Amino acid sequence: MNAPAPTVTAQPWGHTPRGEPVTLYTLSAGPLSAEIMDYGGVIVRLLAPDRSGTREDVVLGHDRLEPYLDRATSPYFGALIGRYGNRIAGGTFTLDGQTYQLARNNGPNALHGGPGGFDQQLWAGHAHAGPAGAVLELTRRSPAGEEGYPGTLDVTVTYTLTPGGTLDLTYAAHTDAPTIVNLTQHTYWNLSGDARRDILGHRLTVNADRFTPVDATLIPTGEQADVTGTPFDLRTPQRLGDALAQHAAHPQLGHAGGYDHNLVLSGGEGQSGDLVHAATLHDPQSGRVLDVHTTEPGLQLYTGNFLDGTITGKAGRRYDRHWGLCLETQHFPDSPNQPAFPSTVLRPGERYASRTRFTFGTAQEEGALTG
Repeated sequence: MNAPAPTVTAQPWGHTPRGEPVTLYTLSAGPLSAEIMDYGGVIVRLLAPDRSGTREDVVLGHDRLEPYLDRATSPYFGALIGRYGNRIAGGTFTLDGQTYQLARNNGPNALHGGPGGFDQQLWAGHAHAGPAGAVLELTRRSPAGEEGYPGTLDVTVTYTLTPGGTLDLTYAAHTDAPTIVNLTQHTYWNLSGDARRDILGHRLTVNADRFTPVDATLIPTGEQADVTGTPFDLRTPQRLGDALAQHAAHPQLGHAGGYDHNLVLSGGEGQSGDLVHAATLHDPQSGRVLDVHTTEPGLQLYTGNFLDGTITGKAGRRYDRHWGLCLETQHFPDSPNQPAFPSTVLRPGERYASRTRFTFGTAQEEGALTG
């Protein structure tokens, strides 16, 4: 029996504060189904099967548009992040001798593109389905000076749900003046299904020999430290609850109340444009497994440290601490102020290109991946 062909549907999903209509797209292909809206490029829902074939939601978020319009009730749930994912020290950087001041929206620092970052913008959506999968292409022009960034930036982000059980993200951008760009996706994953429990029982592997230590405001010190003997040695599967408990006194975890750090991927930097393995996340109870591959040099691991039970998400579920984790493929935080880090500068005539692939499967028993 042939599997159903990939499909795409669209429905109205409310209006932005400026009165713009928001559309919610449903993509289905193979074992997966995803709901993605054109406001912020948010992955609202993603259904993936457990080891018995039961499809359940594996991302945090909301059942309505309105909570996504306020970062107090939606701390980047499922959103596209830009122009610059992660933190920039002091909200300032210098490019070609000119210093630019950004909004300081995370203590003394700039975070995730500022108060009006890409997660708070309406994108133009174009969707279609074919043999290769269900596709949603989102485009946006970010004008020069938006949130303090130089250059007009034209961005395209494409979500493709494939019959083979993958969600592929492709990012592309070009500019008319020198600028900085670091795009990522900020989904909070919880493989338990419908967020029925926290992620402390999840097992995580990250293909990284080094990490970038941070100061008290989570800005990298500039060092790329060996993970050996630290909480960041995730080269073999680690149960997150055990790792956090074992290293609770480590000063790096104390800065963030858990993991909120960039790991330097082995074989990364995408010199060839090839995907490299970044991470594997496994929930032994449901059997769900998520594999992450990317062309990016880094992965920001964030374990939902600032969730505190005050946010009520889908189906009335309260999101407490460690109720989801983010695996943000990216260039490094504060790269514009760190000459030793891979550059995030984009110039006219160049093309920003990045890819990340999320592959879903199941393990019938621990270590036996299928799907």
